[in-house]
Amino acid sequence: MSVYLLSNELIFPAPEQSNKDGLLAVGGDLSVERLLLAYSNGIFPWYSKESPILWWSPDPRMVLFPENLKISKSLKSIINKNKFQVKFDIDFEKVIRCCADVRRRNEESTWITNDMINAYVNLHLEGFAHSVEAYYNGELVGGLYGVSLGKAFFGESMFHYKNDASKLALYFLVERLKFWKFDFIDVQQDTKHLKSLGAELIPRKDFLSILHKSLKYETIRGKWLIDFFN
Repeated sequence: MSVYLLSNELIFPAPEQSNKDGLLAVGGDLSVERLLLAYSNGIFPWYSKESPILWWSPDPRMVLFPENLKISKSLKSIINKNKFQVKFDIDFEKVIRCCADVRRRNEESTWITNDMINAYVNLHLEGFAHSVEAYYNGELVGGLYGVSLGKAFFGESMFHYKNDASKLALYFLVERLKFWKFDFIDVQQDTKHLKSLGAELIPRKDFLSILHKSLKYETIRGKWLIDFFN
């Protein structure tokens, strides 16, 4: 098993050179430039507070094609009741901190470290990272965040304090991405929860092929600032 040690040079090895578990490289930094290079090559960072920065490109890759989102009866009911307001990019930092807090309480640790939070806030300020927020009576109760490049959206994490609030945020994200004709949402990890929402595993070579085509389109950069009164 070999893992590439990154230097200060902005470069990554080819994703196909990753280990069986998807680990490709270690080190480097979380600068905006390096993160954008990573995502554009199908690579993402994921590591714990105690470890150096780890870069991954798993095979197969879990993706959600917008048209395949599965809407459960409970989510359908919430959509029809119009009790939530869903907004985009109003409070990105709070969303990512809530994601970190929920994961920390559920798992006793989180890969969303302070360095990761600062890095993705910088991506947001540069117009590449976005949040989708679900509010109930004016209070943030669920949401998600991710990175957008071309016609690809890279989902990073979700949280909820009220049942189905994060699924509602995903639903409205998908509706917006369908309107903009996005190709896919990269959800990275293979989980039962994501499969229940319609995500599927595809070979990495297919993922990279779709990603390459998606990146030919101009990125919708900047704050999206979209409101849905649900």
